[in-house]
Order: sequence, then C-alpha cells, then structure tokens
Amino acid sequence: MTHPLFDLTGRVALVTGGSKGLGKAMARGFAEAGANIVISSRSESELKAAAAEIAEGTKAKVVYFVADMTRREDVKKLAASALSAMGRVDILVNNAGGNVPQAIDKITDETWDRVLELNLTSCMALTRELVPQMKERRWGRVIHISSIMGLSSKEERNAYSATKSALLGLARASALDLGDFNITVNCLAPGPFLTDLPGTILTDEQKKTFASRTALGRWAQPRELAGPALLLASDAGSYITGAVLVVDGGSIIKTF
Repeated sequence: MTHPLFDLTGRVALVTGGSKGLGKAMARGFAEAGANIVISSRSESELKAAAAEIAEGTKAKVVYFVADMTRREDVKKLAASALSAMGRVDILVNNAGGNVPQAIDKITDETWDRVLELNLTSCMALTRELVPQMKERRWGRVIHISSIMGLSSKEERNAYSATKSALLGLARASALDLGDFNITVNCLAPGPFLTDLPGTILTDEQKKTFASRTALGRWAQPRELAGPALLLASDAGSYITGAVLVVDGGSIIKTF
C-alpha cells in the first residue's frame, strides 16, 4: 500500500517521451502510486507496448498519443487530447529530449534549432497549455527533466547543456508565477542513467569513464528516477518548488 504522502490516487500524470527509458520508468512509478497515466512519443508501436507495461498489475488507466514535440501544433494537440481523454492533468513531466553532440564551431543551424525546440521550447509550450486547468483546481505539479549537463558539461554538448540549463531558469520563474495557485515547478537533473540516449552516443570506454566518476561507481537504472519523480509529484514534495533535485550517484561532487 502506498504511503499517504506519496499517494497519487485520483491524479492524472502526463509524461512526454514516456515510451521508454526514464519516461516509462517514471510513468510506471506514478501508476504504482495510484495515478492514471498519459504518455506520448513519436512511435505508436513503442507507446502501445509501454502502455501495457506501465498498467500491468496496477489499477491505472493508461492512454497514449503520438506526438512530435518539435512540432508546435503537435504539442497543442497533445494537451487537448490528454484533457479530452482524462478530463484533467495534475502532473506534467516534460521528459522528451534529445542530444546531437557538436563542437561550438561545428553546430549546424538545423541541429541547434531542433534541440532547442525539443528540449526547451516544447516544455514551455506544453506547460503553457496545461497550467490554466491546474490553476482552476489550485493544485498541480510540473517537473522538467534537466540533466547534470545543465549544471556541468562535456565537450560537444553545447546545444544540450544550453537547453538543460535553461530549464532551471524556466522552472524558477514559473514557480514564482504559479505558487499562489498551489502549483509547484521543479527540475530533476539525472546523471548517468542507462537509457537509449547515452547508449547510442557513447563508446564503451566513455561509459566506463562515466561510471568511474560517480561516487557509487556505476550507472543508474531508469527505475531509480521513479522515486525522486514521485517525491516531486506528490504531497510529499508540496513545499519544494523552483528547485533542482540532482540524481546522479554523486557525479558532480567529484573534482578529479
């Protein structure tokens, strides 16, 4: 049985990029805590499989919508579809994101614009669409998925680090806008989690280096972000807003 502080019974959570990795893990955590779930991504086949996995063994209603978060019209349609299907969205997790490593003198306009739209602008746009109905009920949770790359960086992470840092500023300003309505806005800053994204852009040697730089000496499993997300999404985190919660196994505390 879920502890009352973490109980999400009756709540609806929308998680973008929810078909795999961190998004699916957080959505599953919310479902286990009693929430009904909306997930989105660009792949219907992945969404269908993920929805079944998220719902399995829970009482959660799980629905999904195909959406490309680089398309502003898709963002608006996703918000409308979620509200139509569920009647409300109490918890918004802006998790969809991408990374195309390019050195500062090699960045193409196309890459810069796409990463900015996906990692930052879509978060603003979806929040803008869903906040009004949260204000009406005077309860809401907005969680942006930043990264330790928003607090530190690495070579060729110009666009990625810029957008993940910008989410911290967006959260702080929005927290001030929405505090009077009992809506909190926070960021999670994951470190090295074993998901598809690092898997596709890092060599085996780089993966070992990342693991060695953590205090715990290992990569995290996606499931290990579900608890921190549940804290920020539930009554347990009701007095946390405008904050960034670092979940990195102690990566950024290591100087050398």
